[in-house]
Amino acid sequence: MTASWMCLLLSCLAGDPAQYILFNRTPGLAFNQNRPQSITPQGLAEITNLFPASSDSRRRVRVAFIFSYLNTSDADTLESLRRFLDAAGQTRTPVLIKLDGENWWSAAPELWNWWDPAKPGYDPANRTNVEWTGWSPDNAIRIAWRNWGSQIRILPPPNLFSPKYRKACHDKMALMLPIILNWWQSLPPDQKDLLIGINVGWESSIGVNAWYYPGGNEMLGQPASKDPQTGLKTDDVLARGQVQIGYASVRSAGIRSSGAITEDDLCRVVACHLEDLARVVAEAGFPRERIFTHSAGWKDSERLYLTALNRYSCPGWSFYRYADNPANDRGVQGVLRSSEAPFWAAAEWLLQKPDDTAEWKTAIEKSLADPKCRFICVYNWEGVAGKPAVLEAVRQVSSGK
Repeated sequence: MTASWMCLLLSCLAGDPAQYILFNRTPGLAFNQNRPQSITPQGLAEITNLFPASSDSRRRVRVAFIFSYLNTSDADTLESLRRFLDAAGQTRTPVLIKLDGENWWSAAPELWNWWDPAKPGYDPANRTNVEWTGWSPDNAIRIAWRNWGSQIRILPPPNLFSPKYRKACHDKMALMLPIILNWWQSLPPDQKDLLIGINVGWESSIGVNAWYYPGGNEMLGQPASKDPQTGLKTDDVLARGQVQIGYASVRSAGIRSSGAITEDDLCRVVACHLEDLARVVAEAGFPRERIFTHSAGWKDSERLYLTALNRYSCPGWSFYRYADNPANDRGVQGVLRSSEAPFWAAAEWLLQKPDDTAEWKTAIEKSLADPKCRFICVYNWEGVAGKPAVLEAVRQVSSGK
């Protein structure tokens, strides 16, 4: 018996064989880590009370939340985390905790502000902590774009292998992980399942959730309404149809410092990034079956799918195109065939079809058809809370009907 299957067996013997349908609470709305007092037991119960647990069903409805540790002060981040864990304990709600340091980092201008001496954190040397459009810090960017429903301007993405950036991630995680571990270890044996896991990464990639338009730096002084709206060509696995970035990360990771960037270069960076984050969690004292990565793929079977897999964690991906049946996602299935991890996860999941109970129920059941799928995490609760057909589908699956 392999070590991974032993972990799975021990987990089941410990009384924790469940699969989870998680609802992620949208950061900044009802739960806001910048306002710790907004994180309450009632914010968990309002979800779980709608889906009473069935004694004969292994599929349970629980809650996830994202803590972006570079996006608020340490005091607010840690107090929000404590309140979230306390709420989970009070309501007996198993939870998934996502630790994000790559999509939102507004509270760390000492890392990214290389261009504005009138704002906090200014240092021209910060060019080395953000992405570039060429092999030199002279090519540093100071703006990027993202589309999670609509296009918005964002800060430049981090150079994933800048020493200062990696240290910042490690330092923030070193503050958070002991709080989670102490809470989990203090739980009685019959409540250990209150920690479903820790999720690192967030569709980790280069040039997708933060892309750069031609001449982007010069656009910073103009109204956002004048920005291009061309978006991404996701089948382009290098530049995604926009200006190529990734030079800073590839160079800092020691992969290459000249020539043309390749798909393998970008994927090696992302894989090392996720492995490093998972290693930090593992070395803090968490077992592999409680650690999950979050990767994604936008072109069928692209190499990026492979970045989810490492020896410290269980792989996870986003599912939108294949939310109705992950078995059809060739990229995911190819990785799973070589995975020895005890579990895997639909770390971000949303069915983009009409709100039909039968369709949603079928999609959830197919997504959980593989018993090694530990959870699907619906993004986000606030987007489906007012949809009776969706809630009824979840209710039927979780009740075993």
